[in-house]
Amino acid sequence: MRLRLDLAYDGTDFHGWAVQPGLRTVQGLLEEALARVLRLDGVAVTCAGRTDTGVHARGQVVHVDVDADAVLRAAGRSAETPSRALLRRLNGVLPPDVRVRSVVEAPDGFDARFSAVWRRYAYRIADRPSLVDPLVRRNVLAWSRPLDLEAMNRAAEALVGEHDFAAFCRRREGATTIRTLLDLSWERDPAGLAVARVRADAFCHTMVRSLVGVMLPVGEGRRPASWAADVLAARVRDPGVTVAQPHGLTLEEVAYPDADGLAARARESRRRRVLAGGVEEPRG
Repeated sequence: MRLRLDLAYDGTDFHGWAVQPGLRTVQGLLEEALARVLRLDGVAVTCAGRTDTGVHARGQVVHVDVDADAVLRAAGRSAETPSRALLRRLNGVLPPDVRVRSVVEAPDGFDARFSAVWRRYAYRIADRPSLVDPLVRRNVLAWSRPLDLEAMNRAAEALVGEHDFAAFCRRREGATTIRTLLDLSWERDPAGLAVARVRADAFCHTMVRSLVGVMLPVGEGRRPASWAADVLAARVRDPGVTVAQPHGLTLEEVAYPDADGLAARARESRRRRVLAGGVEEPRG
């Protein structure tokens, strides 16, 4: 059977999502917990989006394929459903900086990665001394100069849409940097923090933090709003763009189609991306 797990984690003390030998990662701890609770030799999970070192998540989604009998055995004599019992037992062995929020049997065709329609991140910045709160320092970037969000939103307008985001991504062999950026905007939350809402069909490595990094000089008045479009058009990494620190970034939500559209979406996600008038590239 395939299970869908929704989870949240504080990324501060993790070396990112993906398993790395000898390092503490979210995937590594989750797979160890699943193997322990289900009494299996090994378990492999697939996530909606790999987060980098220090990046947090409220809405991470994973799937795992396991033997249905193992799930039933793990529930033991509990009066709970097997999924509820598994949820409780997983949280009983996981450390407090990772929480599984739900466990359900996934519908046919569900793939945590390829069935996703979009992923949404938020980046939070305290750009005034009165907003810097030591109690949230792990997930809010403290910035020493005030930011002009109107200027940053003007810069963001040119980045929305389907583009080659090579200027904002770390290249991976055989992977495309073409993405469809659905939303990129800044606003103040009720506390006054500057919050970026970033939503796309998918993201490549360091893309969100690089997008934030290109807009910070604009917000400070050191660069014109048009600079973001110039960087995008160049399709190469610009040394003037600093990748924003990871701790301000949180994966907030992953969206999926209705059950009857899951398999079709997964097939579509595996197809080759093509920019208008461009060359076909495999999806990353």
